[in-house]
Amino acid sequence: MADLPGYLHYCLQTGKLVVLAILVSGGVILQILACALYNNWWPMLTVIMYVLLPMPLMFFAGSDGYSLLSESGNSWANATKFLAGASAIGSIAIPAILKHAGVISWGALAMELSSYFVFVLAIMFYIHMNNDNDYSFF
Repeated sequence: MADLPGYLHYCLQTGKLVVLAILVSGGVILQILACALYNNWWPMLTVIMYVLLPMPLMFFAGSDGYSLLSESGNSWANATKFLAGASAIGSIAIPAILKHAGVISWGALAMELSSYFVFVLAIMFYIHMNNDNDYSFF
């Protein structure tokens, strides 16, 4: 990508940020539609998990994000992995428990889970963008 003109390189970076914004917006819209279409706002409980998910990463991971990917004996990194994993599982478990209890319908459950997977896709895309110096896919 070094041989591309500057304006084209800037355009590609902007396009990738637009895709990221569309993914996050799509996840939020699916979350709201799961509640509004079925006139039941209980599925919004998963928003608590979406807010709690990055908290351990911000507080305990520090500036070295790569320590979370290693198998170090650092107790703070292990606590961060545990809390982030519990929040991620809670994002799936809350809609499943609500469906099992008969509080939400199958459609709301499907929209909640699809919202979760859109958010996960956006997070993976963001991580991929940050790992590359020039935001290249290759």
